[in-house]
Amino acid sequence: MTQGGNARPGNERWPQALVSAFSDLPPAYRLWVAFSGGLDSTLLLHLAHDLFSGRNEGPSVHAIHINHQLQTNAAATERHCREICDQLDVPLVIEPVDLALAESRAGLEAAARNARYRVFETLLQRRDVLLMAHHSDDQAETVLFRLIRGSGLAGLGGMPKTRVLGLGQLHRPLLEFGRAELECWAVQAGIDWVDDPSNSDRTFDRNFLRHEVMPVLKARWPNLLVRFAASARYCREQASLADRLAEIQLEQCAHPRGGLDLSRFSRLSMAERKNLLRWWVGSQGFPVPSMRHWNNAVMQLIEARPDGAPRIQGAGYSIDRFQSRLVLVPDPSQLPDSGRTLTPSQPVPWGELTVRLEPEPDPGPPPRLQVDQRQGGERIRERPGGRSRPLKKWLQEKGVAPWQRACLGLVWEGGELVAVGNLWVSERYAGPAPASGWRIVWERDFN
Repeated sequence: MTQGGNARPGNERWPQALVSAFSDLPPAYRLWVAFSGGLDSTLLLHLAHDLFSGRNEGPSVHAIHINHQLQTNAAATERHCREICDQLDVPLVIEPVDLALAESRAGLEAAARNARYRVFETLLQRRDVLLMAHHSDDQAETVLFRLIRGSGLAGLGGMPKTRVLGLGQLHRPLLEFGRAELECWAVQAGIDWVDDPSNSDRTFDRNFLRHEVMPVLKARWPNLLVRFAASARYCREQASLADRLAEIQLEQCAHPRGGLDLSRFSRLSMAERKNLLRWWVGSQGFPVPSMRHWNNAVMQLIEARPDGAPRIQGAGYSIDRFQSRLVLVPDPSQLPDSGRTLTPSQPVPWGELTVRLEPEPDPGPPPRLQVDQRQGGERIRERPGGRSRPLKKWLQEKGVAPWQRACLGLVWEGGELVAVGNLWVSERYAGPAPASGWRIVWERDFN
C-alpha cells in the first residue's frame, strides 16, 4: 500500500484545476466511479465523494470494482476497496469476472478490458454516468500503441473524454492531467492506494510502452504528453469529418430497395468507398472488419460478374453484392434453430421481425401453426385450390435476395405453407375477412 501525507479536510484538499475538471459533467442521477484501488481511481473516488456526496441536490456517488481474479493480491485489493468505500460511506458494487486464458498476453489484456466494459454496460441505467480515471499518460500510451498496430484516424484519436455507454454515459474528467500531477495531489491529500503488481510486468504491451519507451521519449521531449494530446485531438476532428462525409455519401448512394446503389458507389474514389463501408458497418452496430487487403475486397464487390457472389465477411454480418446493390447482411445463424409454435398469447420473434396471431371479431378455435426456417424443397400455393409451385422459384421471381431467403420465417399449418415472412400471407390469415377467423401479422421490432 502507498500512503499519502497529512490529509486536509473537504474540498480544501483539491486545487481549482481538479475541481473545474468536473464542471462539464452531464446531468446524472448517479455517478459510478470505476474503482480499482490504484492511485488514479482512488483519487477520483475521493474527488467525487468530496464534490458531490452529502448534497441535497445532485447525483449520488457509487463505486464499482471489477475483480479479474488474475493477480495474487486480488483478494487483498478487493478488501482495500471495501475499506475505502466504508470510510467514505460510498456504496460499493463488486463484480468478479472469469477470463478464459488467452493465447498471448495481448489477448489477455483485451479479454480483461472487454469483460470490464460488459459489466459497465450492464450496470449503467438511464442518466447514470461512469467516471473513469484515465489521464494524459494513459492517452499517450493508447495513441502510441494504436499507431504501432496500424490504426486509422478514429483509433489515433485516442480515448474520448465522454461517450455513450450502455444506457448511460462514460466520462473521463482527469484526461487533461499527467500521472505525476495526480500522484503529487494524492500524497498532499493523504490518500492511500494499492499498487497493482501486474503494472510492472513488461511482457504486457502497454506496460512495456509505459516503462521502457515513454520515459525515453519524455526525457527527449518534456512536453510529450501535450504533443500527443494535440495529435489525438486533430485525429478526432478529422475522423469526425470523415464520418460526416460518409453520412452524406450514404444518402447519395442509397438504393430504393435498401443498401447501396452499386453504380453510384463505383463512382466514388477508393478512399471514399472504404470510408463509406466502414462507417456504414459501424452505424449498424457491427464491428468494422480488420482487413489488410481492403482495396482488393472492395474491387471484387464492384467488378464481380453478374452471377458472382463477392462478399466482405465481418463478425456477425457480411457485405454482399446482389444484382445492382450492396447489402449489409446479418448472420442468419442467430435465428432459432427449430420450429416455434405460434399461439395467440405467444408472439414469435424472428430476426428483426415478430410474428403474431391475432383473433378477428368472431374467431373459431385457435389454429395449430408452426414457424420455421427454410429447409429447401418447400412449395407455395398462393390461392386456395390453385396449383402449388416451388418456393425457391417464387422467391427468385419476386427478386428476393439470397440472404433474405435464408432469413425468412415460414408459417405452416400442418403440411401447408400459409405465410412467407412478411412477403406473403394466405387468404385464410389475411385480407379484409380472413377465412380462418384469425390473422397473421408481421411487425418490425421498432414498431
